[in-house]
Formats: sequence, structure tokens, C-alpha cells
Amino acid sequence: MKALALCGDKWHPEDVARRGLAALRDPDFTLAWRTDARAWPEARLDDFALVILAKSNNASSSDPAPWMTDAVQAAFAEFVRRGGGLLAVHSGAAEYENARVLRGLLGGVFSRHPDPCPVTLIPREGHPLAAGVDSFTAVDEHYFMEMDDPEADVFAITRSEHGEQPGAWRRTEGQGRVAVLTPGHSLEVWLHPSYQTLIGNAARWCAKLT
Repeated sequence: MKALALCGDKWHPEDVARRGLAALRDPDFTLAWRTDARAWPEARLDDFALVILAKSNNASSSDPAPWMTDAVQAAFAEFVRRGGGLLAVHSGAAEYENARVLRGLLGGVFSRHPDPCPVTLIPREGHPLAAGVDSFTAVDEHYFMEMDDPEADVFAITRSEHGEQPGAWRRTEGQGRVAVLTPGHSLEVWLHPSYQTLIGNAARWCAKLT
């Protein structure tokens, strides 16, 4: 199954997502990578069953220009509604507050974060996407989110000295599936065994493998 991974922006180097996803070693996925979105091939989304969005609204790590145009948003919406899977990880929900179509797909977007601090991820007991995930604490950017979908199925929360936030949720759109995971600023978080399990669970659900 082919999956497209979009990563690399001003604040989040592509190497973190590349190493974090490579560590999954899921034989059901073959990953293709795009780090520069200036020449976005909207029509090629149909080549994939899953898109993993780990990129904020910067064209690349060296070009902070927005890439999420109306045409790109429409392509994402069509892809998901026709049955594709979309998994947004950390910066994949950032700087999209004015991208109304995409934030509608995600069900919520990044609002702000305090300085990096100890953040605890707490999975929802008994939820299928939290299976095998233990609570853990790591220094991270604690993402505070603007939630748009009150019916989003939250399967993990994040907690720090600054408060509590939804840390992982899923929703459906048309025939497609969408999930959002908010932790993941550092490689330490991506490589934590519980977070690896959470990413894998969410990716497989979005791709309709579970």
C-alpha cells in the first residue's frame, strides 16, 4: 500500500519525520516522500491510499511561503471524501487556521504552544486506536488546539503544567478517514515505543487496514 509523507517546514526538519516513520517498519506501507510543496501535484493524490501530513503551511524548510492553496485544499477534500486516508502529525495541524477546507477535514487545528516542557500523553482506555499504548512523558511542544468538530473521537489527551488538551482524535469524511496526533516536535517523542504504536494504529486505521 502506497503512502505519501509530506514533511519539512521552517520549524520542523524533515529528518525527524523521516526517522520517526522509518522506525515503524510497517510492511503494509511503501512510503513516498515530498519535502518541497512549491510544485504540488494535486492529481497524484489518487496514487496513494494514505497521506501522512507532518508539514505546516510552509512550502519547504527554506521557503516559508504558504502552500495550502484553495486548489490543494480541494484536492485533499476530494481525496478523503472518495475514500483516502489522512493522518496529520504535530505540525501537520499547524498554520492552517485560515485554510478552511483543510481544517474542516482535520476537525481542529493548532492554536499555540508554550515553551517546550514535560508533556504527558494519556491514551483513552479501551479505545482500539490506543491499543498497546502506555502513558508516557517527554519534553515536547504542548499543542493547544482549536477544535471545530465536537463529535471528533478523541483517543488520547495531553497534559502539562499548562493544562490539558486533546492529543489524538479521529473522524470520518465521506468515504475517507482522518486522524490527528498533536505530539511530536522532537525525535525523542516520535521514537518513543508508545508513540510509535499510536502512529501505527492511526495510520492503519486511516488506510482502512483495521
